[in-house]
Amino acid sequence: MAPPILSLALPSETGRVLSIQSHTVQGYVGNKSAVFPLQLLGYDVDPINSVQFSNHTGYPTFKGQVLNGQQLCDLIEGLEANNLLYYTHLLTGYIGSVSFLTTVLEVVSKLRSINPKLTYVCDPVMGDDGKLYVPSELVSVYREKVVPVASMLTPNQFEAEQLTGFRIGSERDGREACNILHAARPSKVVITSINIEDNLLLIGSHQKEKDQSPEQFKIVIPKIPAYFTGTGDLTTALLLGWSNKYPDNLDKAAELAVSSLQALLQRTMNDYRSAGHDPQSSSLEIRLIQSQDDIRNPQVKLRAEKYK
Repeated sequence: MAPPILSLALPSETGRVLSIQSHTVQGYVGNKSAVFPLQLLGYDVDPINSVQFSNHTGYPTFKGQVLNGQQLCDLIEGLEANNLLYYTHLLTGYIGSVSFLTTVLEVVSKLRSINPKLTYVCDPVMGDDGKLYVPSELVSVYREKVVPVASMLTPNQFEAEQLTGFRIGSERDGREACNILHAARPSKVVITSINIEDNLLLIGSHQKEKDQSPEQFKIVIPKIPAYFTGTGDLTTALLLGWSNKYPDNLDKAAELAVSSLQALLQRTMNDYRSAGHDPQSSSLEIRLIQSQDDIRNPQVKLRAEKYK
């Protein structure tokens, strides 16, 4: 008789996450940025790597492989054949093609047929600063097919505008964009970065009942004068981790996630300076391993302000 799968027989109190994201051999983006923090927070995490590259694409060159939709199906079928497809959470990040995203939608349906309570946390990675860095046809697939099956969305300002067709030029606009997304299904929406009048904000919104107005809040985030890779992937992982621990307090979950992130970014800046590198001269690889205490036990210094 085969031994039991202990992550199924004796599940952790937090959950079992299937994370479909990119992977780099060196550096921390995609799954490399998401899996370790979730494990530190007590989750069993099974990663599927949508790409496997030598390094992130901001370097002069990169080499590697891209997983296609059929190969994703093969992995899911292998798990299913061995009764290993029970997950409490699905997490998705960067997806580069319509065919792969369509297969991900099939995975959502399959996982929900096994666990109807599955929480799907979607970071709809499409672009930033007014520019798409995925094929434009992905936008309509996200808007029309992915958003309606997601439990929680974590777009940036540009991505929220793409999903809603609504320009965000004020805090009120950010809150309205959240309302538009709630109407499609997701009960939790966190717009992770909004630039308004030289201020950087996170705006979160939790609609606890379909016929109720959502509880909304903001966190004002200090700007750090540098560009980092992997921060969006890390932020979404932390939001998944903490929002599951505090399911009725999205504002508290966001405070914890943002506080971890800010401590990590400050450490990254300081370490680059210690190595004699100007942090503003290039994109920076985050100091994830060195920041594990800040991930496990963040010191909350940035507070959420609830909207009345």
